[in-house]
Amino acid sequence: MIEAFNSPTNLNPGLARRVFTRMILDLTLGAVFTRALTLSVENVDRNALARGSFLSYGPCQTPVLNLVVQRALERENFKPEKYYTLHIMVDAGGTKLTLNHDGTFKDRQEAEKVLGLVKSRARAKVVIANYKEDFLDPPAPLDTIELERRASRFLNIRPKATLDIAEELYRHGYISYPRTETTIYPPTLNLRQVLLELTHGEHSDYAKALLGMSIKPTRGDSNDGAHPPIYPTRGVTKQELLKYFKNERYWRIYDLVVRHFLATLSPPARVEKQKIVVDVSSHRFSAEGLRIIDEGYLTIYPFERPSEKVLPRVRAGDELSIVKAWVEERETEPPPYLSESELLRLMRKYGIGTDATMQDHIHTNVIRGYFKIRNRQCIPTPLGKAVISVLGKTGNELIDPWFRSRMEKALMEITKGSLSPDDVLFTFKNEARKIYEKFMNRQREVAMELIKALKEALSKTSRRTGGKTT
Repeated sequence: MIEAFNSPTNLNPGLARRVFTRMILDLTLGAVFTRALTLSVENVDRNALARGSFLSYGPCQTPVLNLVVQRALERENFKPEKYYTLHIMVDAGGTKLTLNHDGTFKDRQEAEKVLGLVKSRARAKVVIANYKEDFLDPPAPLDTIELERRASRFLNIRPKATLDIAEELYRHGYISYPRTETTIYPPTLNLRQVLLELTHGEHSDYAKALLGMSIKPTRGDSNDGAHPPIYPTRGVTKQELLKYFKNERYWRIYDLVVRHFLATLSPPARVEKQKIVVDVSSHRFSAEGLRIIDEGYLTIYPFERPSEKVLPRVRAGDELSIVKAWVEERETEPPPYLSESELLRLMRKYGIGTDATMQDHIHTNVIRGYFKIRNRQCIPTPLGKAVISVLGKTGNELIDPWFRSRMEKALMEITKGSLSPDDVLFTFKNEARKIYEKFMNRQREVAMELIKALKEALSKTSRRTGGKTT
């Protein structure tokens, strides 16, 4: 901070103009289409919406909902298909090993035909035996979205809760500022000094070990120029932290930040990737395995530890006895609902929201009753599906993630000076105006679909509460 005051740089007014233009667009589009959705329902049935409630649209919120709905529709429209897999078990020097046929079969008879051929042979010939050393690299330094994604995946803590906790930890001096898009440690950050501070906490032994080594931190590919990646600023034991916060989740988030930071300064893990391929009557069967040779960063970062499956040692040309062979009937599986972690990744891909607001857009959809989070999965409600359906019919651009992406690219041109705020406002307001006109021409049709979904939601609530509604 002192160095920043001693070395001031010129401000870029384009950054402020970009932010204010985004605010104007978001407020205008949000207000207009929230009002249109709400009034379309109230003009047909004033009792469809509870007093004081409304149907909201947001230029970030609704494309997020669309991502969730489209995945759910893919899942619902999925038609499973049967297929058949072929497997053999061989004896490799006293170790039983299962290998899988390289292809699958749509027809049972075809699979049984190959099975009969395989069963007629007593031995399988090894054609490939690879045991190759490789490295698993530690993660890049932690930014806001990656903290939220990893807390969701590893700890089952919701993104909004993660950021709320991280901000409390920051305010009390345990971690750095948690709203950042940077994944590169700046040269001004004394990493050894951070390690020295951690020698006083729960992770002291590992921090001391790193201090005795040559440190080469990992680096990502983003730098917002404002804040460094998230890192711990104070070493503390679990008992000390819980004595103050009295909530296990605070420790789990702090522990994740510390372990992630230590992992970025650690050597990679060394593994042996293994593959065995055998031939039986010109049909190939394979098995893959993995053995951890040196845990490296996995010692402190068990979240990414791969499952070990160690294969027996064989050589090309060896002949292995076939113990048994069999066919399994399976079905193709539908895509899963979007997880919060995957949703955050997609939001980043399309440029929906910022590191500080992405979790808010998810949370807004939840409190509006557009989708629910269950077992880390985002599941749309009938109302959420209806909102996407009616907006998709009247103005698909409003729900298309690429529309927001295109808007963000135009806003970036304001920062560069190649577009003025008026240019960007005119372009997107003009597009929104055409969509609004189309919406209003189908207002009653829109209202009926939304009312149906609202009544379905009310009916479900009534059943859950034994007929009592609020």
